[in-house]
Amino acid sequence: MARRVAAVLLLLALGSLLGILLLCLGSGDMRGPPGFKYGIVLDAGSSHTAMFIYKWPANKENDTGVVSEHSMCDVEGPGISSYNINPPSAGQSLVHCLNQALRDVPTEKHVSTPLYLGATAGMRLLNITNHQASDAVLNAVSAMLKSYPFDFRGAKILSGEEEGVFGWVTANYLLENFIKRGWLGEWIRPKKKTLGAMDLGGASTQITFETTDTIEDPNNEVMLKLYGQAYKVYTHSFLCYGRDQVLRRLLSKLLQAGNYQATISNPCWPKGYHKNLLLSSIYDTPCTEKEKPGIPLSTSVTMVGTGNGSLCALYVSKLFDFTTCSFSRCSFDGIFQPDVSGNFIAFSAFFYTVDFIQTVMGRLVRLPSDLKDAAETICATSWSELLQKAPKMEKRLPDYCAISMFVYLLTTKGYSFNNHSFPNIAFQKKAGETSIGWALGYMLNLTNMISAEEPASHKSMLYNNWVTLILLFVVATLTALVTAVCLLRRSKSSAI
Repeated sequence: MARRVAAVLLLLALGSLLGILLLCLGSGDMRGPPGFKYGIVLDAGSSHTAMFIYKWPANKENDTGVVSEHSMCDVEGPGISSYNINPPSAGQSLVHCLNQALRDVPTEKHVSTPLYLGATAGMRLLNITNHQASDAVLNAVSAMLKSYPFDFRGAKILSGEEEGVFGWVTANYLLENFIKRGWLGEWIRPKKKTLGAMDLGGASTQITFETTDTIEDPNNEVMLKLYGQAYKVYTHSFLCYGRDQVLRRLLSKLLQAGNYQATISNPCWPKGYHKNLLLSSIYDTPCTEKEKPGIPLSTSVTMVGTGNGSLCALYVSKLFDFTTCSFSRCSFDGIFQPDVSGNFIAFSAFFYTVDFIQTVMGRLVRLPSDLKDAAETICATSWSELLQKAPKMEKRLPDYCAISMFVYLLTTKGYSFNNHSFPNIAFQKKAGETSIGWALGYMLNLTNMISAEEPASHKSMLYNNWVTLILLFVVATLTALVTAVCLLRRSKSSAI
C-alpha cells in the first residue's frame, strides 16, 4: 500500500513539474484565439481568370504551412487578354467575383486585405503583338480593382520564370517541404527534399525543380534563400506550349499539310466529329504568326476527324524541335535542361488531362507507356462513344486525343521522364484544400510572408496547443488526487 501511495505522490509531482514547464514555456506569452488576415489574388490566365482568397491566423504571419485557401471564384468569360478590342469589359468581367470577395472577407478586414492581379501568358502574347492594348487592359482591370475597398497593390504581367518559380514555391510551401513548426512551437527543417513543379496553362507551360547540376544557361537559374536555406532552382517557361496554343499550332500544321483545301482530315479528332473553322481563329496569335498563309483569313475550311493515334502523334511531335541544342543537353527548342530528379507535382491542365484518362476512360497512368496507350485509345474512340462517356464535357472532348499525346511527348521526349522517373510525378489539383498554382507563392513573396533568414528556434505556443497541454495537466492531476484519496481510504479501512 505504501508503494501505491508513493507512486501516486510521484505522479502528482510530475503533474506539478508539467505545470511549471507550461509556465516557463509561456512566460506570459500565451496567445489567445487568433483572428484572421486575408489576401486576394486574381490569376488572369490566357483562357480564364480565377480569384483566390487566402487566410491565415493574424498572429502567425511569418509562420509556414498556415496560409490556406478560404474561397475561390471563377470569373465568367474568357481571359482578360481577349478584351483587347474592348478593354473596359475586362474590368467589368471581374465584378461578380469581386462582389463575392466583399462577402467572403469580413467587412472590418476589407481595408487591410491586400489585393493583387497577376496576368500570365495570354497577356504576355498580347503585350508582344499590341503593347498599347495590353496596357489598356491592365489599366481597365486596375481601375475596377481600385474601386473596391481592399488594399489594391497592383496588376502586372508575370514573366514565365516568375510563374514557374511561384508555382514551385506554392507547392513546396503547402507540403511543408521548406520548414514546419513542431507541436511545441519549435521550428523543424524537414529531411525530405523539395519537389519539382510542372504547370500547363492555356498559352505556356513551366517546369521548375531544384538541382545540384550545373545550369549551363544563366537565364534558367534562380537562387532562392528561404528560411535561411539556399536553393538552386532550374526553371523555364515555354511560351506557345500551353494547351490552347498547342491546339492552334496543331491545326495550323494540319492545314499546311492539307494545302488549305476546303476539307481537311484531322487524325487527332475522333471519327464522327467535324467542324467548320475560320482561318482567322487559328492565325490570330503570335504562336502561329510564322505559318500564316497567303490566302484571306476569312476563308473557312471543314475539318473532319479520322481518329488515327499514330498519325496524330506524328503531327504533335512536329510542334517540338528536338534537334537544335548548343548545350550539353536540351529538352527541346534548344533550351538547356539538367536531368530531372526527385518527386514532381504536375497541376493545371496536366492534372485535368490525366484525370480525364483515369476517371472517364478508366485507365491508370503509372508509366509513360500507360499514358501513350491511353492517348491512342482516346484517339481511336468515336465521337458518339466519347459523348456517351462524358456528355457534360462536349466542348473540350474532341481535343483530349491531341492533348494526351502532347502531354506524353512533352514529359517523355521533352523533359526526359522515363520508366524510373515518371512514377515520381503526382498529377494533382490541390494540396489539402488549397489549389496549386503560382497565385499563393506570388502573394507570399509580395507580402514577405516567407523569411529569407532562419526563424528563431522557438516561438510562443499556439493557443490550441496550450489548451491541450493544460487540459492534460488538469486531468492528470485530478486523476492522481482521486486515486490518492481512494488509496488512503482503503489504507484506513485496512488499518481498522
